[in-house]
Amino acid sequence: MQKYICTACAYEYDPAEGDPDSGIAPGTAFEDIPEDWVCPICGVSKADFEPAE
Repeated sequence: MQKYICTACAYEYDPAEGDPDSGIAPGTAFEDIPEDWVCPICGVSKADFEPAE
């Protein structure tokens, strides 16, 4: 699965790890995260993430 990077703080969302602190289970693809999810580090929206190279 594709990893995504926050353009504001460089946090990397890894689908294998998810974001358990925000209720996102491991194995959740970025596309399947709710639209109101925000970066756990800096708080920007999901729209501010780009696919990792």
